Amino acid sequence: MEKFNPADRIQDLQYFGEFGGVNPSISDSSTYTFLSAKTMFDTFEGNAEGCYLYSRHSSPSNLYLDKALAAMEGTESANVAASGMGAITPTLLQLCGNGDHIVSSRTIYGGTYAFLKNFVPRMGIKTTFVDITKLDIVEAAITPNTKVLYCETVSNPLLEVADIASLAKIAKKHNIKLVVDNTFSPLSVAPAKLGADIVIHSLTKYINGSSDTVGGVVCASQEFINSLKNVNDGASMLLGPTMDSLRSASVMKNLRTLHIRMKQHSHNAMYLANKFEADGIKTVYPGLASHPSHEIYKTMINPEYGFGGMMTIDVGSLDKANALMELMQERNLGYLAVSLGFYKTLFSAPGTSTSSEIPLDEQAEMGLTDGLIRFSIGLDNDIERTYQMMRQCMLELGVL
Repeated sequence: MEKFNPADRIQDLQYFGEFGGVNPSISDSSTYTFLSAKTMFDTFEGNAEGCYLYSRHSSPSNLYLDKALAAMEGTESANVAASGMGAITPTLLQLCGNGDHIVSSRTIYGGTYAFLKNFVPRMGIKTTFVDITKLDIVEAAITPNTKVLYCETVSNPLLEVADIASLAKIAKKHNIKLVVDNTFSPLSVAPAKLGADIVIHSLTKYINGSSDTVGGVVCASQEFINSLKNVNDGASMLLGPTMDSLRSASVMKNLRTLHIRMKQHSHNAMYLANKFEADGIKTVYPGLASHPSHEIYKTMINPEYGFGGMMTIDVGSLDKANALMELMQERNLGYLAVSLGFYKTLFSAPGTSTSSEIPLDEQAEMGLTDGLIRFSIGLDNDIERTYQMMRQCMLELGVL
């Protein structure tokens, strides 16, 4: 990982605006003119470099962001979308059709779980959900019809870690595609460098970082990105999850500070995780030696960016979890809200929010308890002050 530093790749990109601006010009057009009918034909066929057909297919602003995110993940190409699900769903539908099979981690974002559990069966696609940390179980679930192995680098919300290098070996052995959602760990982990075929992000979260934009991206080979955008059978082209040019430009600006933000998110989360664990609270954070995959994750990350900003604590019951979150919000410690990657701390009870699509019996089976609180730790300057204020809330409510 030392040889590949994604922040350097982003820094080395240099775009000039139309009038010499230090930010690339925003293309505020949905359609584009051609100097000749032949050029229009070639563009439809995908053979005209630098020409644009229609913004649902591509636009200059989106291609700037595509290039930056491909550089960040170390892939040949990328394709941005209007949401994280707008990146995930076309990817899986491009890879799978009637009669095909997907092996997926059991702990994934609730929207992805619902798509695999409830939606794709309508199209004749089956999914087997497995404990992604048990490689023998993962491999045993693969059938002759399996086309995709799907996981999250760090799972939502239980923070299980996928051993991407080992999963990549299994995928290659069975000639299937390893698709990794890297939303929780940008810069810290580079899944493509560990053998993943396709890397996905919800740009809504850390990469944008200001909770004002919804977006997604698929980072992969040029061949796969071309297939997604094909005018005849490309899932992204035909389903239309296109990112708006103005939003694309906004994400591009925020991407430039991602390395600074991720360092602070990770620093603050590590501090709080150590403190909470020492206080006797059940704490899950990949940076703690107590995390089951801590040693594996240490070998995967770029240590400069740490173990990320996501952590969970278990306070024993939903009532206590709700009371604690309400009190912390009242004391200006953060927001009782879904999503993650904001500059203020966000906290939620996943079982009744971001993972509510997962049936209660399955939540229990995977260890998603009522008292679990998921934290997206913010960019607080004085994290010791934050800890003392959170601890006071816990004391007042009998959590400690």
